[in-house]
Amino acid sequence: MQTVQHSEQTLKTALISKNPTLVSQYEQLDAGERRLLNKAFKPDSDLFGPISLHSESDWIISHPEPPQDFEQFFSDPSRKAPSPEKRSIYIQCIGSLGNTRIISEEYIKWLKGYCEAFFYGLTVKLLEPVPVSVTRCSFRINDNTQNLQIHAGHILRFLKKKKPKDAFCIVGITMIYLYPRDSWNFVFGQASLTDGVGIFSFARYGSDFYSSCYEGKVNKLQKVSSSDYSVFDNYYIPEVTSVLLLRSCKTLTHEIGHIFGLRHCQWLACLMQGSNHLEEADRRPLNLCPICLRKLRCAVGFNIIERYQALVKWIDDESADIPGVSTEHSREDNVNLPKPVEAFKEWKEWIIRCLAVVQK
Repeated sequence: MQTVQHSEQTLKTALISKNPTLVSQYEQLDAGERRLLNKAFKPDSDLFGPISLHSESDWIISHPEPPQDFEQFFSDPSRKAPSPEKRSIYIQCIGSLGNTRIISEEYIKWLKGYCEAFFYGLTVKLLEPVPVSVTRCSFRINDNTQNLQIHAGHILRFLKKKKPKDAFCIVGITMIYLYPRDSWNFVFGQASLTDGVGIFSFARYGSDFYSSCYEGKVNKLQKVSSSDYSVFDNYYIPEVTSVLLLRSCKTLTHEIGHIFGLRHCQWLACLMQGSNHLEEADRRPLNLCPICLRKLRCAVGFNIIERYQALVKWIDDESADIPGVSTEHSREDNVNLPKPVEAFKEWKEWIIRCLAVVQK
């Protein structure tokens, strides 16, 4: 294992800049916020550490790209930011996220609440879930894995047409595999930053995905019509677990971060690090490093204390708001469904330590 090390001065410049205007802007931040952000270049910081590399297949090694400091982010002419008229993030579910309607509804609500806390100050709205057939996307059975897959580019086109006027962005989420083109095996997600749309799949995040007895494979290869979407009627959905929820939250906020103009982070261990495989994605923390936190704060305009408090509240609020069960719900739907946040407990302790620094 090796680490990506930067000098204190390099990290300080990446965070604050040498541009007098941006330095002045930084100095106008609340003293507590600056105290926390300055941990980026403090060698004794136990809150923000270096990026660790474990293999040649890790993102930074296999996908070289120039780093983005705060000044580059701020000055990027193509970067889009929310406006008073466009301050909503819309989430569109494609297919079901759970094995019952109640589980799927609650899962979407958990993701909505998390995004509202993470992008504190913006409104997150849910669009009515749609079946795959409504998107009119192409689909296939992967020859190698025998999994059902839907075409990511076609979903983006569908989302672009559905994007509401008050939307900063609209993101689709699904438990079905994605592929971007026929020659590719799969893709975790795809986004168009200029259009403010994205589609992300959580299909590979189930605890049983890499098991030899994974149930998501289509039992026998079959020739399906390009217009026969009935093949999706009973597609496999992994069991909802705390780890699945954590991975979903990571992916969703990372990808929406890109739509805000945040590129892959190469400064410190950070949610915005690129990841080439699941093991690397699991190493990536839920939190933003100080440099990326300043970028997002600049784009959204939140108070850091209030944002951290909202994230803690989301973790503590374990009970979901179960909608009233009508007579048309099946017996299996009529269950108490607590939010599985066990995997978030360690991060909650980290946030509390950050709050202690800011409020010192």
